[in-house]
Amino acid sequence: MGTLGLHALNRALIERQMLRERAGKSALATIEHLLGIQAQEPKSPYVGLWTRLEDFRPQELEDLLTTREAVRILLMRGTIHLVSARDALALRPHMQLRLDRELQSGPFAKRLRGLDLDAVAEAGRTILETTPQGTADAGKQLKELWPDREHTVLGNALRNKLALVQVPPRGLWHRSGRAVCTTVETWLDAPQQAMDRRELVLRYLTAFGPATVMDAQQWSGLTRLGEVFDELRPELVTFRTEAGKELFDLPDAPRPDADTDVPVRLLPEFDNVLLAHADRRRVIADDRLGVVVGGKPTVLVDGFVVATWAVTKERTVEVEYIDDLPPSRRKAVAEECDRLQDWIRT
Repeated sequence: MGTLGLHALNRALIERQMLRERAGKSALATIEHLLGIQAQEPKSPYVGLWTRLEDFRPQELEDLLTTREAVRILLMRGTIHLVSARDALALRPHMQLRLDRELQSGPFAKRLRGLDLDAVAEAGRTILETTPQGTADAGKQLKELWPDREHTVLGNALRNKLALVQVPPRGLWHRSGRAVCTTVETWLDAPQQAMDRRELVLRYLTAFGPATVMDAQQWSGLTRLGEVFDELRPELVTFRTEAGKELFDLPDAPRPDADTDVPVRLLPEFDNVLLAHADRRRVIADDRLGVVVGGKPTVLVDGFVVATWAVTKERTVEVEYIDDLPPSRRKAVAEECDRLQDWIRT
């Protein structure tokens, strides 16, 4: 059992996240490899795919959304993700327990007390499957059945109790819109069927390993994954972090040398590279986590976050540095920003 330092973990993550070299894969294959792309901001997945793929064009993802091969749905950590249709049906059942607990302890818990949430969910299902609409709009109709409750509270209950997809034009590049929802079962004309938890862990390691049990639980929002790792132990290899924590990985997964060169990469808001581990220092220092929480797109130099970027009204890409970089590194950042700027304007 060897020891892997932060730079070795960084290089493994960069490689598996397709950030060392842009890949010649399809958008759908990439979305599945990554086990979803964080998508609170409707256009984030487009930038996330551009930074990972050769010749990616927004129309490819728009087509996936309009043909229902990919969907926007509430998943890991109670956040909106872009996933393939297959993964939406397979991942969403795993999230229900966490979402139920959120209703019991979250900001709406007191105002939901004493309410039959299953009855609310079934009434909401009928509404949303008949006419896709916003959860707040559905909540106004539910208020006719529960007049003593606020419509926003009823709508939030639907967000957690039902597996809802945000239907196009929400999430399209050239035109978006408000979040209009229906159930995943109706949209995809298929039932939910949970993937085996062992498959979930193996696919997590494929995209984010090597990782600790706590890393996988941070990414997914699930608990008791230690039992799954123990079941899989004969199929995995193990390492230690410099702090002595046990890391698990797939035997044949890429683990590049710690000094492997990596290019400048621009990440969109809330990219899972920054959120998929309990210890995020493999890509971002602890004192910089505020830029992620604040929803700022980030710049990776030598595999680590050193700056943030933004698109101006004139559709130029501007950078705000956290570190004082040498001129050669700033030149590489500027060149990558120019590439993104040209892509946005096409």
